Amino acid sequence: MAHFAKLGTGNIVEQVIVISNDIAITEQAGVDFINKLYNTRNVWKQTSYNNNFRKNYAGIGYQYDQTRDAFIPPKPFNSWILDEDTCNWESPVTMPTTQLEDNQYYSWNESIINWEIKTR
Repeated sequence: MAHFAKLGTGNIVEQVIVISNDIAITEQAGVDFINKLYNTRNVWKQTSYNNNFRKNYAGIGYQYDQTRDAFIPPKPFNSWILDEDTCNWESPVTMPTTQLEDNQYYSWNESIINWEIKTR
């Protein structure tokens, strides 16, 4: 199956749909089929569920970056930094690998720009 993301204002993903590979022989063939089906001229970009191209599978709210030819997820925190290779956001401080108790987990705290231990 082929997956296509509808881009809106600012290249933000508004919708993701699936069509048959028999129809989407090429990306353009898929786009043409979708626009004919919906009687529109929307901008659609093919996305890969297995992240085989365009870095990440497009989700609603992701942004398509034309320069990188990649879908970038929404930035989770202001301090996080975009990894140019994966086009995913990374914390400026590596999450600790210390073993925690069963009822504990690490959570990002933007006010201190660091990870903290939380209890369930």
